[in-house]
Amino acid sequence: MTHQIQAYLQDVTQIYQKGNGTEHTYRPALKKLLESFGNDILAVNEPKRIACGAPDFWIGQGALEIGHLEAKDIGISLKSLEKKNQMQRYFNALGNLILTDHLEFRWYVGGELRLSAAVATFDKQKKIKPDPDGIAQVDQLLRQFLLTKVVQVTTPKALAKKMAALAQLIRDAINTALKDSDRGGMLRQQLESFQRVLIRDLTGEQFADMYAQTICYGLFAARCNTDQVSTFSRETAGFRLPKTNPFLRGIFNQIAGSELDDRITWAVDTLASILQQTDMSGILSDFGKRSRREDPVVHFYETFLAEYDPKMRESRGVYYTPEPVVSYIVRSVDYILKEKFGIKKGLADSKKIHVNNPKDEGKIETHQVLILDPAVGTGTFMHSVIEHIYEGFKNQKGMWSSYVSQHLLPRLFGFELLMAPYTVAHMKLGLQLQALGYDFSSDERLKIYLTNTLQEAFQIPAADGFLNRIRDEAEAAKGVKQDTPVMVILGNPPYSYESINTDPWIVNLVKDYYQVDGKPLGERNPKGLLDDYVKFIRFAQHRIAETGYGVVAFITNHGYLDNPTFRGMRQNLMQTFDEIYVLDLHGNSKKKEVCPDGLPDKNVFDIQQGVAIGIFIKYQNSQQNLAKVYHADLWGSREVYENKQLVGGKYHWLEENDISSTEWEKLDSTPDFYLLSPQNIDLQTEYFNNYQITQIFKINSVGISTSRDRITIHFDEQNLINILNQFKDFPIQELKLQLDLDKDTRDWTVELAQKDIKTSGAYSDHIAKVLYRPFDIRHTYYTGRSRGFHSMPRGEVMDHLFQNDNLALCTNRQVNNNFRHIFVTENITDGNAVSLETRERTYIFPLYLYPTNTPTLFELEPTNSPNGRRPNLAPEFINELSEKLGLEFLPDGKGDQVKNFAPEDIFNYIYAVFHSPEYRQRYAEFLKIDFPRVPLTSNKKLFWELANQGEKLVQLHLMKATGTEISSYPVAGSNLVEQVKYNETQQQIWINSEQYFANIPPHIWNFYIGGYQVCQKWLKDRKNRELSFDDLSHYQNIISILDETIATMMDIDQIINKYGGFPFL
Repeated sequence: MTHQIQAYLQDVTQIYQKGNGTEHTYRPALKKLLESFGNDILAVNEPKRIACGAPDFWIGQGALEIGHLEAKDIGISLKSLEKKNQMQRYFNALGNLILTDHLEFRWYVGGELRLSAAVATFDKQKKIKPDPDGIAQVDQLLRQFLLTKVVQVTTPKALAKKMAALAQLIRDAINTALKDSDRGGMLRQQLESFQRVLIRDLTGEQFADMYAQTICYGLFAARCNTDQVSTFSRETAGFRLPKTNPFLRGIFNQIAGSELDDRITWAVDTLASILQQTDMSGILSDFGKRSRREDPVVHFYETFLAEYDPKMRESRGVYYTPEPVVSYIVRSVDYILKEKFGIKKGLADSKKIHVNNPKDEGKIETHQVLILDPAVGTGTFMHSVIEHIYEGFKNQKGMWSSYVSQHLLPRLFGFELLMAPYTVAHMKLGLQLQALGYDFSSDERLKIYLTNTLQEAFQIPAADGFLNRIRDEAEAAKGVKQDTPVMVILGNPPYSYESINTDPWIVNLVKDYYQVDGKPLGERNPKGLLDDYVKFIRFAQHRIAETGYGVVAFITNHGYLDNPTFRGMRQNLMQTFDEIYVLDLHGNSKKKEVCPDGLPDKNVFDIQQGVAIGIFIKYQNSQQNLAKVYHADLWGSREVYENKQLVGGKYHWLEENDISSTEWEKLDSTPDFYLLSPQNIDLQTEYFNNYQITQIFKINSVGISTSRDRITIHFDEQNLINILNQFKDFPIQELKLQLDLDKDTRDWTVELAQKDIKTSGAYSDHIAKVLYRPFDIRHTYYTGRSRGFHSMPRGEVMDHLFQNDNLALCTNRQVNNNFRHIFVTENITDGNAVSLETRERTYIFPLYLYPTNTPTLFELEPTNSPNGRRPNLAPEFINELSEKLGLEFLPDGKGDQVKNFAPEDIFNYIYAVFHSPEYRQRYAEFLKIDFPRVPLTSNKKLFWELANQGEKLVQLHLMKATGTEISSYPVAGSNLVEQVKYNETQQQIWINSEQYFANIPPHIWNFYIGGYQVCQKWLKDRKNRELSFDDLSHYQNIISILDETIATMMDIDQIINKYGGFPFL
């Protein structure tokens, strides 16, 4: 056959010598060569497919796929191409592939290079020189390529990875097709059908993803339902899908059969070919090996998702629920039905009742115990419910089949938005029931529907074809959403803080959570209430309220238990339900949760967010106003093994217990906050009688957010000016390259930042100091314009600190551990100045308000104070404190400590109280959940002594006063911060292998302000920088200040105890 290759080379050489050769002009010669190896060999080159990401050639023997070939222009480096994303995707997805520049041929099997050979060389003079040995080698390479069969896949993991790789190619091809001149043709029509019925704000990218997963999992489900000897292909797959999933059967031929868009058929056919040759009996055998902690079917899906698109899992909050968690919830619901509702058979109950017909004034008959999982995912909860019910039929197997058809399938409902888990759930539950001896009749289906739970059920007009299939599925789901008197709702709804579910119907329902005690929450940014899990709880609450009784049992993010933003939600839940049981499983690594004994606490999921099981019970004809609330904690390891046996940990406990054996603590009602976690009630009354800091300083906000600290905040002023000059002088694209700015954010773009700088005038008018971290003052450019150089400059507060003589308190609304979140500033201040921890944004409370152009401040009456400023102190607070102390209030400066007091005295008093170790310990649990509160005193001596100590701390923390110098820096060297280490024995802080600060006691090294270990943080932020003389002096000053701060905090407690301690009189 070498003569064919010689003829091919001659054709290629002639085309090249004409001087107009491209990779496209060589393709006819290449096609001729490939097809010369056999009468039935086909080499298909379809430009439309190639434009959508397909390799240049599909090679087959008749209809049987052999492999693919990607062709590049002569002289292109094939080795360098191997590293490109497109080739990597081909290697992952395509088992038999050739890459060629028409002279060199590189053959890959399973992504690994098997052989390479060249018919000619391409020298430096760009001349083609035939290579006789190479011609023979290419002949052998092509023969082996054409004889290679796709390697049979034998394990679920290998198949999941292969499917994921092909799904990526299909997704990319669809994305490209949607941008073609015909806008995707039939694909575009199908996208619009999904938008009309399923997801109104579905984007092209999301549709491509859904489509790709539907094809992959549809083919997979069809292959699972095909015996090993039958022919399997894309065209026959639709007829092989399980009858339990009529929707997928109905649409599959339209999205993957004969009507499939030709631009993606190559990738779908490749997957079908792989599945045809997969050992499905081995795969299905593995699926049957279900343990208490891992479901192989779900593990298969998670492997697929991890390979396909890990970020999608995060955005949709997709996480497999561990079996012990599911078991606890299912068994608990069964117990509740039996013991609290008197339903003898619990989840297995087959009793029917008569309810109002929603369509007319009559009655209809329905089962009483109707069960819904509104976020069914891969069907884990439904699987457990069926398994639990089947346990009661082990001695009644003769009754099982009739029970399933008459009393089980009609009672189980599930909603799922994502096509892949929807398909997996159908397949998994179908396999389960089949294994338990049940055969589906021709017209039976599982009542798991592809629908958006959080979208209102709306009337959809009849349509034809594809749209009608989706409409039928949506109509069936609509009946469950609106009319079915569901009694049990359970599951694991997704957690997604940046929720993409914004349908007005669910948003309006959640608005009930935005008020407490009939008044608005008053939250500036209650984003937590937009989380998907909150919306699913609200949906479930709504459905049970519609039924009039029932149970909701979810495992969710545990943030709603005590977060102040959720207090309206908690009150609303207490008003709807009669009993609430909360099992807090903790495991919140974001909050650095540890067990009460100090040992590590682990999450039951592989996530950072802590979780809780919430069980909400509503009885019929309930009379009580607020629910009885019960709480329990589960701390510790996830699993503890001895001799390979699970003997402890959260999983073991959950498997061994349910709601009846859990040791619950009944919680007393907590007005205002309506907490679902325990609090010290005696101290609670004492603490909440005090003024909250937001009730004292009315004008406040979080610190500035730049969205680009690296660009906007600098150690020295000159570096900042250099950046400003770049923004002023260079076009946007060049700026992005120079500053390595690839993507803009929602609130910060290079274009808007540049516009802000160019229109704001002289630099000197806007260069400002910024408190970036404790004792860490840097430089920035402040204009006060949102979505400018800073994304959110918080002008309503920072304008009063920018170029003004002022003080401001820095603290946090919530803290994860101990409260130490207090500092002072006289400059504009960063939103992470006191902490970077999750939930710990820094709020700024200015003492004085200056006349500015901010509209709300025009209402301020002019004063005789410097620059017309006035105190940012609530009149009711001032009046009460003035009455308690018997002193006159002056509107500026400090009082005489005899007849009057003034704003700075109040500021200093508050600063001292918040630095009291006893205050922090006594009110620790309350300080975690909301802004700190200020106890007032009528004791003038206590007030003034604390104010004096507070003033001392303020001056220290502004570095206007210093403590006694205690440290030294004894060794000369580079002063380069390489690695920060503390030697407790020697009391030394090392910055590199030679230099250190000496005489640093552990209590100073370990001192925290907010979330920062001060001595460590300041140095770590200067890693790889040389410390100047001023830097070294500044750091030694910090050490002295911390030493003095610790001593002053002890003095504050002594003063408080001298006058009787807390609570103040």
